[in-house]
Amino acid sequence: MPEPIKADYDEARKVFRDSPRSSAALLRLAIQKLCKELGQKGDNINADISALVGAGLPVPIQQSLDIVRVVGNNAVHPGQLDVNDDPTIAAALFELVNLIVEDRIARPKQIDALYLKLPETARKAIEERNAKAVAKNP
Repeated sequence: MPEPIKADYDEARKVFRDSPRSSAALLRLAIQKLCKELGQKGDNINADISALVGAGLPVPIQQSLDIVRVVGNNAVHPGQLDVNDDPTIAAALFELVNLIVEDRIARPKQIDALYLKLPETARKAIEERNAKAVAKNP
């Protein structure tokens, strides 16, 4: 997990018992920063998610981002969803943030590191194969 996101995540963990609502708001902030890590502007979380969807974001990850976004937003708006009434909702947000980071950051880094360990000749052959496939199916 990137450090700016980890700091908010850890703070959300520390305050969870006393304020699930605060945790939800902090986790929403964490995914806004995560969207920026994923190449988006970071100014408007809804627009960032939309841009990621346009770039092929898998539906379960989009839904996870939107769950954290909506619950986090509602945590700070009176009269909407009250996560203090059902702290299991806020607790589930931690799992979703972990899922998003695993899918979008950790797993790709792990695969890249392993791929780079392949012999260079094998990587070049793979790149040539892929270039031919793209040329056949533009």
